[in-house]
Amino acid sequence: MPSTTLELKMKIISVNVGLPRKVTWKGKTVSTGIFKEPVRDRVMVRSLNLHGDGQADLTVHGGVDKAVYVYPFEHYDYWRTELPDTDLTMGNFGENFTTTGLKEEELNIGDRFQIGSAELMVTQPRMPCYKLGIRFGRADMVKRFLASRRTGFYFRVLQEGEVVVGDTLALVSRDENNITVADITQLYTREKNDPELLQRATQLEALPESWRDYFQEQVRRVR
Repeated sequence: MPSTTLELKMKIISVNVGLPRKVTWKGKTVSTGIFKEPVRDRVMVRSLNLHGDGQADLTVHGGVDKAVYVYPFEHYDYWRTELPDTDLTMGNFGENFTTTGLKEEELNIGDRFQIGSAELMVTQPRMPCYKLGIRFGRADMVKRFLASRRTGFYFRVLQEGEVVVGDTLALVSRDENNITVADITQLYTREKNDPELLQRATQLEALPESWRDYFQEQVRRVR
């Protein structure tokens, strides 16, 4: 569990929003909400997204379990090394919050935070679609992103409220199942062979039903 000292370092250093726009990708017109820009004013966090933000394809993006996407600023150094010719600015990964002090291997699915006047809960890692490649102009970006295991994560909004750049993230409660965001990614990629953890993931209430169903199918296959 993060210490009090660590909690002081957990903060939002950029709030990023953007509405869907049409772009050309591989000769086709595509609508995407991947492009986000930092905002300095207070922003209302609602159950489905931030004010001024939106997703294009609601069959795979958005929804209550993907209301807010968070990406750790600590990962930017890695990507600057991997993509030296790319000018990286906060919001580049389509995240709503760029944060410090929150990393996938330290966060449990189900952890709850107070941010500004909003309360949010960690739900799942991000599994990117091809539109991340559009943002970077690289068809290989999705593969590289997942291989890096630097996925970021999503929040569900438990209590709507306002946030602003500089807000700290106060840990309200720690999920006692102790299954981290990184654990879920490693189970998904089958990097981690842990039948007991896999079974526990199928019963993790804070994890969206689609993930639990997926892991339940994996349990049946290994029996």
